[in-house]
Amino acid sequence: MNDTRVRFAPSPTGYLHIGGLRTALYDYLYARKTGGTCVLRIEDTDQSREVKGAAQMLISTLQELGIEFDESPISGGEFGPYTQSERLELYHKHAAELVHSGHAYPCFCSSETLQEMRDAQQSKGEFVKYDQRCLKLSREEVQAKLDAGTPHVIRLRMPDDRKFVIEDLIRGHVEMDAFQSDDQVLVKSDGFPTYHLAATVDDHYMQISHVIRGEEWLSSTPKHIWLYECLGWQAPRWVHLPLILNTDRSKLSKRMNDVSVQSYLQKGYLKEALLNFVALLGWHSADDRELYTLEELCGAFSLERVSKSGAIFDLTKLDWMNGQYLRSLPLEVIAERAKAWFSEEQTRDYPRYMKVIAAARERSTLLPDLAEYAGMFLKSIALSENDEELLQSESAQKVLTWYHKALDALQEPGGEEIQELTNRGIQELGIKGKNYYMPLRLALIGQQHGPDMPSTIGILGKEETLNRLSARIH
Repeated sequence: MNDTRVRFAPSPTGYLHIGGLRTALYDYLYARKTGGTCVLRIEDTDQSREVKGAAQMLISTLQELGIEFDESPISGGEFGPYTQSERLELYHKHAAELVHSGHAYPCFCSSETLQEMRDAQQSKGEFVKYDQRCLKLSREEVQAKLDAGTPHVIRLRMPDDRKFVIEDLIRGHVEMDAFQSDDQVLVKSDGFPTYHLAATVDDHYMQISHVIRGEEWLSSTPKHIWLYECLGWQAPRWVHLPLILNTDRSKLSKRMNDVSVQSYLQKGYLKEALLNFVALLGWHSADDRELYTLEELCGAFSLERVSKSGAIFDLTKLDWMNGQYLRSLPLEVIAERAKAWFSEEQTRDYPRYMKVIAAARERSTLLPDLAEYAGMFLKSIALSENDEELLQSESAQKVLTWYHKALDALQEPGGEEIQELTNRGIQELGIKGKNYYMPLRLALIGQQHGPDMPSTIGILGKEETLNRLSARIH
């Protein structure tokens, strides 16, 4: 049995964001590549920030993208429950164990006291951290405060002089001094654990072998290593992913970019393109390919090829990649997903709708672009005054009249017949270039520029083409 076990553990505080998607995807890819297990755990211990319905939204977004978990709040598993608010008793047990062993202690400082302490440290240019004043309380003083019901938290007692060594699978050998780590709060005054205690306890009981998370958690790793040691447990392997950066190399943030995964799907990005793009935010293959299916990524992915340096979120590249998938996925798939941007009436004539999608996807980037392009075929035509005047010219009327008569004489015109007819019109009328094509396009699609005549008439059909031409002949 493979002992690789990874977990994605989001907090239900909003929509799934790009950074979270990358972590979930790398967890999933690593588990599939190694034949291991991928776990979804909901970390909802920060009750003040929890958004109603966010957990369900996170799960449904991951399902929509095709990222499947072997164990989760939905599917269950032998190490459940997989929602932290249902595991409080376990956290309290180990918090009490840490207090009893002297590795943790109750802190009764108010938020005002803590702020005064921080301000004083900053004014002196000192490293800002808790000064352990409650650690100096006698056993009797602590008990008296507890008996009085004084609000308190439980803090981890970090060692005073210790160099922590982190063997990170991406960053290699990292050393951090204990002095840089605060006496972290493990249990808040509301009785809920912080991330640090809950994640450590859960990762141990769920037998997580590799913790894959963002670089911003690297500075907290000494606290987690120390917690494992204090509890007598073996720590997992650490994997800290590079930051995702804007094109100006600033950290990707909501102020600079829209980072909600759901918003990209709603804008018409394809899940295949989004997953492919996010996979390349820090990882690259041995052969520098850029386009991968999810199944191909499962076979190609490795943590060894994840970079230490920040990954640039380049929207231009995502657009390019989406266009590639828009043209390469089966036409039926694109047609089905595009329906959300079309009216029911526009998709009722399914053969024509499919022809429209086939033509539009060659010139589109996002799904709504298909509907915008298709408007020339599926909506009524409204022309500007200048275009109306152009169609009323003697030359334009001559082109429309000739083309209508010639097309009407064809029985079942195909692409070659339409092209031959179009070429013949140029020769017989002696009108060429924009003076020939512009009136036809204005009459048929309401635009001066567009697809060639075989494509246009192939989509409209002979009858609709004749009707549109007739409406513009005076």
